Amino acid sequence: MSYKALVARKENVWIVDSGYSRHMTGDKNWFSSLKKASKTESIIFGDASTSVVLATGLVKVHCKKTGSKVFDSCGDSVLIISRYGRVFKADFENPVSPVITCLAAKFDKDVMFWHRRLGHVGFDHLTRLSGLDLVRGLPKLKKNIDLDEAFQHFRGLFLRLDLEFPGSLKRIRSDNGGLEHEFSSPRVPQQNGVVERKYRVLVEMARMMLDEYKTPKKFWAEAINTACYISNRVFLRSKLGKTSYELRFGRQPKVSHLRVLSCKCFVLKSGNLDKFEARSTDGLFLGYPAHSRGYRVLILETNKIIETCEVSFDEASPGTRPDIAGTLSQVQGEDGRIFEDESEDDNNDEVGSAELENFERNKVWTFVEPPSEHNIFGTKWVFKNKQNEDGLIVRNKTRLVAQGFTQVEGLDFDETFAHVARVEAIRLLLAFAISKGFKLYQMDVKSDFLNGFIQEEVYVKQPPGFENPEFPNHVFKLSKALYGLKQAPRAWYDRFKNFLLAKGFSMGKVDKTLFVLKHGDNQLFVQIYVDDIIFGCSTHALVVEFAETMRREFEMSMMGELSYFLGLQIKQTPQGTFVHQMKYTKDLLRRFKMENCKPISTPIGFTAVLDPDEDGEAVDQKEYRSMIGSLLYLIASRLDIQLAMCLYTRFPASPRASHRQAIKRIMRYLNHTLEFGIWYSTSSSICLSGYSDTDFGGCRIDRKSTSGICHFLGTSLIAWSSRKQSSVAQSTSESEYVAAASCCSQILWLLSTLKYYSLTFEKVPLFCDNTSAINIAKNPVQHSRTKHINICFHFLRDHVEKGDVELQFLDKMLQLADIFNKPLDSNHFAFLRGELGIIHPFGMV
Repeated sequence: MSYKALVARKENVWIVDSGYSRHMTGDKNWFSSLKKASKTESIIFGDASTSVVLATGLVKVHCKKTGSKVFDSCGDSVLIISRYGRVFKADFENPVSPVITCLAAKFDKDVMFWHRRLGHVGFDHLTRLSGLDLVRGLPKLKKNIDLDEAFQHFRGLFLRLDLEFPGSLKRIRSDNGGLEHEFSSPRVPQQNGVVERKYRVLVEMARMMLDEYKTPKKFWAEAINTACYISNRVFLRSKLGKTSYELRFGRQPKVSHLRVLSCKCFVLKSGNLDKFEARSTDGLFLGYPAHSRGYRVLILETNKIIETCEVSFDEASPGTRPDIAGTLSQVQGEDGRIFEDESEDDNNDEVGSAELENFERNKVWTFVEPPSEHNIFGTKWVFKNKQNEDGLIVRNKTRLVAQGFTQVEGLDFDETFAHVARVEAIRLLLAFAISKGFKLYQMDVKSDFLNGFIQEEVYVKQPPGFENPEFPNHVFKLSKALYGLKQAPRAWYDRFKNFLLAKGFSMGKVDKTLFVLKHGDNQLFVQIYVDDIIFGCSTHALVVEFAETMRREFEMSMMGELSYFLGLQIKQTPQGTFVHQMKYTKDLLRRFKMENCKPISTPIGFTAVLDPDEDGEAVDQKEYRSMIGSLLYLIASRLDIQLAMCLYTRFPASPRASHRQAIKRIMRYLNHTLEFGIWYSTSSSICLSGYSDTDFGGCRIDRKSTSGICHFLGTSLIAWSSRKQSSVAQSTSESEYVAAASCCSQILWLLSTLKYYSLTFEKVPLFCDNTSAINIAKNPVQHSRTKHINICFHFLRDHVEKGDVELQFLDKMLQLADIFNKPLDSNHFAFLRGELGIIHPFGMV
């Protein structure tokens, strides 16, 4: 009983209970003697909270002649108290202090747990289920004493209100254990009928379960399903005295497996785990499966809902609110999660305010009245987690994005193309840097698009959640680019390009993302990919000076030595540079549940036959395309799967089971060579070379040949390709000639780019294993057999005559491009893979 009720009734009483561990009061006037308590003495209340004991002492009580006696263990009477109803009270000699405090009441944790597990059903109904054994698995529960004290509290409240607000009490309304009895209103069917009434019960139960742990409302369907699951097992049908479950299946429902919705849980991981890998992962309990035993759990790490029996619960602790599932509606990619925010989270307000402060600092827009003759675009908040090579989040990005998909070409924008670095340009810079003995560094531009000026008049609405209450209809006129606008990438590229050119840099004419600054005998190289910048120089002082120059002009994040760029993990050592994608490969295998697959030594069988397999079993087109797209990204560092991907990307429209099995073979090979990557050695000489080869009529569908080419800077592989030719060749020499022409095209691009590295070459060797093709390139012999070849391929002959390229014969066993055009046996495949520089990190020398 609370001390507040005693004050209201003007009674100096204390309820005595031998089951209490302590008798407490907040008024020191009750004590006849008082001494300070020890610092370690404390009290645990019914809700598990604690409080420090300030003092202990003696309290004198007045005992009436009639009542009950209290005896000690020896049988001696130590206290005589009067009985009041079903409780015992002791009167105090001293008057009650007017200070209002609170005493602790007994709290039955079992009752509260089952109350929460069963969807917050009423306590009367809960004790009835327990007492009458109407369900299985529910223990005997003692009725919460707080319900019996309701009238006593009301009586005290009535007396206190009568003293403070003179007048008679007009009306009292009770909730009857959670349900209010009302008559149906006209034309409101939701208040009438069995279905509407049941729906209301489910909604109220679901609302209570979601509200307890502030579970995001997007899980309302899970809560409704759970409420329905529980109600069928705990609510009794009128007159029958049985649950819906028992009436349907003829047996009492079992409720021992029920748990508190949205509580914290731990799901056992399956498969082969590392020795030090955690055996479980955190989850959020969301309900029960409809057609199987187990639990529905949201895995917080992957944001996926699974059904499992291998789960343990921590019902005493609130469930962790999901950062993604609770606040995000769109997730993209494995490396950096991108999402829209639809929650009302205080953290989002803070990061949104910081982003808008950045807008003001960069003078991105001006607040104006809405124009009458221009389009006005909406805005939305988008977030992204930027990760390092170990998958750890190193930066949380917040972006206000314009809804540029409604822009009209010619009115809201003109030019949109912006240059970005090609992956072979990145590999070329890596190979050049290691051959010259200097390291590369990287930096990131903060809010890069906000630095680009736009020429068009563009207006956007006020950011969601940050509307001006005085001018809610005003808009912002942009003076700089905003994320989401079609012209934003080009505006940023132009701004950055003009800045570097003004600082004395020269821009490549073929590769317009390469900028070079000459300083005496030294050169500073800068390569850009949108807001990611890599740079390096043999003189470290120039590197430091460039970083300071960038900081003065833009807001930059200096990220140190180059280690992670466009998904490539890069390790720079004194002996060389190792480029791999091990993190991405692990994520890919885990995504398609192939992390425990059986390894294999080659990505494609030596006798593999590729055809449409029209009679084969059709498979999920979306899954097949997803596999292909994920594997294509690996080709940036894993040239050993280039041919396999070239072959199996020919069936995206009608994939069959045989094609999917072939794709899974590639994953089995990746599992076998998980840590492999490209090795660029410091021993590389500065020379350029190319290799070309082909399989004559290798495609069984249209009999076209596949060209395989690769290029080296010294011993460092910088470019490769495997591609089906555009026409059917009539001879082996013709297909080899076409492949050599493709190789020559890439050599010319490399020659033009290397001029900005101050490197020039004459007669770049192009190795071919077909003497007829070499002869055709040198002079127009065998006119009758070559006159039909497309004129575009004859530019090879022109550059041979100019001395830019020199075709040289190479024995077939040493043809490195052989790995890009036809399946090989495991021994020859492993030999060529090693010659191309694809090695295990233990092989770095």
